[in-house]
Amino acid sequence: MSKILKINCVGDYSRWVGHNDRHPLVSVIDYAEVSPIRHSLNNYSVYGLFLRDDASVELDYGCGKYDYNKGTLLCVAPGQVGGKEDNGERVSITGWALLFHPDLLRGTPLEKRISDYTFFDYSVNEALHMTDEEHDILVSLMSQMREELAKNRDELQDVILVGYIGLVLNFCRRFYNRQFLTRKIENSDILTRFNRLLADYFETKLQLTLGLPTVQYCADKLCLSPNYFGDVIKRTTGDTASNHIRRFVIQLAKNGLAAGESVSQVADRLGFEYSQHFSRMFRRQEGITPSEYGRIRRS
Repeated sequence: MSKILKINCVGDYSRWVGHNDRHPLVSVIDYAEVSPIRHSLNNYSVYGLFLRDDASVELDYGCGKYDYNKGTLLCVAPGQVGGKEDNGERVSITGWALLFHPDLLRGTPLEKRISDYTFFDYSVNEALHMTDEEHDILVSLMSQMREELAKNRDELQDVILVGYIGLVLNFCRRFYNRQFLTRKIENSDILTRFNRLLADYFETKLQLTLGLPTVQYCADKLCLSPNYFGDVIKRTTGDTASNHIRRFVIQLAKNGLAAGESVSQVADRLGFEYSQHFSRMFRRQEGITPSEYGRIRRS
């Protein structure tokens, strides 16, 4: 059975690595100051951003294993499990960690926006690989947060810390946008595999037992997290993954209607439980009913 370290507060992780916190809800750790440390497989109840600069460290996570490289950022959110199980070995690592408890965000604008930072739900194999300039920006912000945490607490410190965290997250979003653009070939490959997956789904008639394909299903089959998958498709096509699926389904429906199939035959063949659901989707997408489309194509 795996030994899991429960990170209920930032102090739980800090104590494990030997770091002394100055704030109960925020921790900024320079790994060079606490190394060597033991590995840990963590169950997080806090947000964490882990910037690693050391040579490859293999982690077990998600669909397989992942090797850290210099300038790699991994983000975790409450409810996630990640890391490497403690085997008694002490390892020297370099980089930074920023952990913050959701309570720090209570009543702030960032509390409402935190779900917009979809990279918190990316799998570890979808980590951010930064340029030297991007790396230096994040290290600079981590250092500034450390300086703030070293000061005596006052009524503005939490506001300032939340401001720093928001700035870090916005830079991470910018860096991920850059990564999506610089990995166009890989992203195009994901789109190609996505389309092939949809074609295979209907060719093997999975829709008759599973219903219409979902974003979750497609992401799982492509070994991607739903958020990362959705963001890649949005960046590649300008539309959401769910709309891409709908457009694929509607094209299959058009082919059937043009060939003389009835609305109910098309709905049944494509896996709709009720033909009315199919008709509603078709009309929303095309602006006319499937019956009208069939008459136009056959006239």
